[in-house]
Amino acid sequence: MSEMAIVLNGEPRRVPGPATLLDLLGHLQLDPRTVVVELNREIVRRPLLAATPLSPGDSVELVHFVGGG
Repeated sequence: MSEMAIVLNGEPRRVPGPATLLDLLGHLQLDPRTVVVELNREIVRRPLLAATPLSPGDSVELVHFVGGG
């Protein structure tokens, strides 16, 4: 497995590749049910995370759901 450079939440980051968005969440130890994933300014729905590949230079934004009352 090699590495690729992406931009994650505005910060340059090297991640294992090749990878899908679901792989990225696993690498970051994030539960896909608790985040919204945006790839290159497009929201990716949860059922498509495993089928959506990451490419070098991609911009990924992760937004966490915050519970509360």
